[in-house]
Amino acid sequence: MSGYDEGNRGPRPARSLVFPLVLIIVGGLFLYANWRPEIDPWRILATYWPLILIFLGLGRIWDNTRRGGSTQTYSSGLTIGVLAFVVVIGVLLWHGRSFSRGLEASSSMEHTTRTVEAGGVKDVRATVEMPAGELTVSGGSAKLLDASFDQRKSSGAPEVDYEHSGASGLLKISEGGGDHTNIVFPGREERNWNLRFGDGVPLDLKIDMGAGQGNLRLRGVPLTKLELNIGAGRVEVDLTGDRKEDLTANIEGGVGEADIRLPKDVGVIVQASGGIGSLDTDGLQKEGGSYVNAAYGKSPATIHLKVEGGIGHIILRLE
Repeated sequence: MSGYDEGNRGPRPARSLVFPLVLIIVGGLFLYANWRPEIDPWRILATYWPLILIFLGLGRIWDNTRRGGSTQTYSSGLTIGVLAFVVVIGVLLWHGRSFSRGLEASSSMEHTTRTVEAGGVKDVRATVEMPAGELTVSGGSAKLLDASFDQRKSSGAPEVDYEHSGASGLLKISEGGGDHTNIVFPGREERNWNLRFGDGVPLDLKIDMGAGQGNLRLRGVPLTKLELNIGAGRVEVDLTGDRKEDLTANIEGGVGEADIRLPKDVGVIVQASGGIGSLDTDGLQKEGGSYVNAAYGKSPATIHLKVEGGIGHIILRLE
């Protein structure tokens, strides 16, 4: 009888087309790369291979729910899952240009710089909005801001807008108006911003960052307030150095790790809450629901630090 082994010993095991289909996909991908040398097939496979597992898992669920007592001799769900993966890769290749090899990706990078004068203001509110990449913020500029940007030409140069009226200035740094339809690789965004602020004007700084690496070397920067929201990645924050005014700092988001350096000679009080995985407090003592250093309550200025959100690991260092 069709669908059964000889002697009616039960249904034949399902024959899977997954392995031959995977071989066809990989072979076709490398063949396509021969026609278009700028395409890097290894980069595609290294980035999107988890989709194969997802589609195969969905296909297996489909087979298990549909099979029941059926004598089906092939795995239709797994086959459909592999074909769905092919469709996704095809759509990405059709609409995206971010599968380029390293040489081409480097050649498509653009370097721009911007300089901003303070204009005689007494305080500045600065906002940085970066979708993903690596952000470095430091001091040492003779002006209000010296900035350099490296990213894909298709993204467009970042926008730097500065307005001031009376004694206050408003500075905004955000992504440019380039082509944002390109498919990007999570964790591989080719964007590097380097922002150097001056030490002559008190600064209220807000940073909204989607994902990536944040290097905030704020020693010597006359901060009065810091607000950092980061989606995922790692952030290093240096708040050491002498402080003439109180500093309120809030760090929030789903950061994988936050490494925060704090001064010994300036009073520090830290509040940590939310879905925090682990907390290392080198040199800090717990006082109520907060952590403080030995200089807390004794120095002219105080750093009020609040860390919250789904941060996996927080390191607090006194230096």
